[in-house]
Amino acid sequence: MEHSPIHVRPVSRLMVVLVLLLVVVVSLLGWSPTAARPALPTTPMLTTGAVQPPASTTPIQHIVIMDKENRTFDNYFGTFPGANGTTTYTGTDGLRHTLNHQPDHLSGDISHSHPDFINAIDNGKMDKFSQILGAIQNGVDEADSQLYQEDLPKYWKYAQNFTLTDNFYSSVQGASFANHLWSIAAEADDVDGVPKCTLPCRLAQRWGCDSVASTLVEERHADGTIDKVFPCFNFPTLGDSLDAAGLSWKYYTPDYNKPGYIWSSYDAIDHIRNGPDWQTNIVNYANFLQDAQNGTLPAVSWLVQPTSVSDHAPQSVCAGENWTVQQINAIMNNPTLWPNTAIILTWDDFGGFYDHVLPPPGPNGQIMYGLRVPGIVISPYSKSTLVHGVNHVMYSFSSMLKMVEDNWTLPPLTDMDGTANSLMLTQDFRQTPLPPLPLNKRVCPRTPGPAPAPDAGDGD
Repeated sequence: MEHSPIHVRPVSRLMVVLVLLLVVVVSLLGWSPTAARPALPTTPMLTTGAVQPPASTTPIQHIVIMDKENRTFDNYFGTFPGANGTTTYTGTDGLRHTLNHQPDHLSGDISHSHPDFINAIDNGKMDKFSQILGAIQNGVDEADSQLYQEDLPKYWKYAQNFTLTDNFYSSVQGASFANHLWSIAAEADDVDGVPKCTLPCRLAQRWGCDSVASTLVEERHADGTIDKVFPCFNFPTLGDSLDAAGLSWKYYTPDYNKPGYIWSSYDAIDHIRNGPDWQTNIVNYANFLQDAQNGTLPAVSWLVQPTSVSDHAPQSVCAGENWTVQQINAIMNNPTLWPNTAIILTWDDFGGFYDHVLPPPGPNGQIMYGLRVPGIVISPYSKSTLVHGVNHVMYSFSSMLKMVEDNWTLPPLTDMDGTANSLMLTQDFRQTPLPPLPLNKRVCPRTPGPAPAPDAGDGD
């Protein structure tokens, strides 16, 4: 097809003079191409083309988030020297009692839902943990109990040689579902409970976008209202921010309907679960070891474990610790990976166990922060607890995302990660890098029988 010729209007002398005058004025005003750049978007935007990823602001090229299950700070590190811990608790009689010595594995789970949390803290008196369903096992109050250094020798090694934080809170009062969402998005859409079916269903059938149609989860809003919604959401996540920046990421997790899949957070994000990232970025947890050994970890990794090694009661703590050591060893034994990797090791919620510190209020008047959980940051640049002491700065799960955002100059997802203290505060990039600390697995106490999987109503 022929096109009509394009007619260009001749440029007048007056126009040329005006353009030259404009150039002179702009020069006098000192304008430069960088003087008035538009503000960066406050939420990540998906891109479809190739993007040149930003350089990291530190020597850290890889950040690994390991979110284990159901332990408070006092339960694991209440006896740690220099930490804000305790070896006693207040009973319902108002008296102080010594926390019981917890065995490696319990006979059952302890309930740890939103109502359990509210009842246990008892308006700040922190005296009703023994009243939680499942607290008393074989005549012993296991909710008011703790483990010692000899019970957790490897976790304590990490805590001593790298950075232990004792003011790290789970992001909401309730259990796993909401807190795992916070670990990927710095929000959970006001959710502070676990999905439940209105008709009988199995645990794996009521968790995220894969849930059966009768599944609902509670949203507790700031105005006091409560909605029940299907547990499938569409808010932006850190994965979206990484995609937009051209940075690699993977979420290592058990496969659908396998033990531990319920902690697979991205299953509850509709555009991830039903989008291309699900096929490329959500992978089986067993791939983590191979990727670490091969030095092919992405910029950001989340590692979710199967139930048997999750530290979730009633599973063996020793087995969970050994599994964690195996994953961390794979990084430390790779000389190209350890020098530029930071590992964030934490636990997702209180699990029904005692902690003596009342959490601070949250941004939503109906949902305060959850109880303290252990937080250990492991990298060549971590401020060693043996040298610097325990880190007392307040952190939450938003702080994990803030560290990633600080490392690659990414915009915050919400006000929570935007204003959170960054776990980058645990690092000192001027120090001589710490050497790797590969550890041996230990022989675990004999388990009397297969531990039952955590299930309905307890918070999971």
